[in-house]
Amino acid sequence: MTDIKKKNIISKNGNFKPLKSYDNKEFIHSGNGRLIRILSEYLYPEQRFNKFNINRTVIFFGSARIQPKDKVLNKISEIEKKLIAAKDKNLREKLTNELHFLNKKLEMSKYYDESYELSYRLSKWSDSLPMKKKFFICTGGGPGIMEAANRGAFDAGEKTIGLNISLPMEQDPNPYITPELNFEFHYFFMRKFWLVYPAIALIVFPGGFGTIDELMEVLTLRQTEKFKKPRLILLYSEDYWKKIINFDALVEYGMISKEDTQLFFIANTPDEAMNILQNNLFNNNLHK
Repeated sequence: MTDIKKKNIISKNGNFKPLKSYDNKEFIHSGNGRLIRILSEYLYPEQRFNKFNINRTVIFFGSARIQPKDKVLNKISEIEKKLIAAKDKNLREKLTNELHFLNKKLEMSKYYDESYELSYRLSKWSDSLPMKKKFFICTGGGPGIMEAANRGAFDAGEKTIGLNISLPMEQDPNPYITPELNFEFHYFFMRKFWLVYPAIALIVFPGGFGTIDELMEVLTLRQTEKFKKPRLILLYSEDYWKKIINFDALVEYGMISKEDTQLFFIANTPDEAMNILQNNLFNNNLHK
């Protein structure tokens, strides 16, 4: 029996009945089926969003590595106990370095709390708006800043969206995503499309390569006027982002214009962020 026959279905009269192409998993996952997979990652989220009346979102970008303060404090306590008991010099040095690293993580943990607070307040505000202006919190679906934002919306009693991505080191979806709005993507570009396309605002908390990639892409789309509807871009934490990206140097070397630095807002607290969003979110003149 051939491999093809093994995969076919036996009909009532005993003959082999070939699988329909769209039911053939081997074909769908082959190189020739790539276009179908891409279309699926476009059409399936669209279907779900339409079903649940998701027309506008506010996106939270940020690091998956930022943890809640209590979790970091627990780890610090564990390391401190090990350090007290450690006799070996090399082990003590290793634990001391780990403790230093955890103290840095403790500094960053404030952004988890602030992402949660901002998401909660935005969700409550959205609930008070007319239906035509209502929006939903959306994230990349993972831990860290994403979890905090989904958690804030969840605790506010609102639907919340997670657009996860399959990675070699598995990134599980956080538990605060509305189950019907929990997605897993294979293609980064399709995930980015659905992160940005329904968004009316993009809030960028401190993050690494992935967050910087997302930030630069939306800034480029804004700079080149590829956005056909206004989208507010908000960088959260001036200290962090001006240290990570030297916008002034980009202007100095002529790589961007001075006006390009007006494409985004900067906030340092949830209060500042709320003021910016409430005053500008539905401003149709966001594009210059």
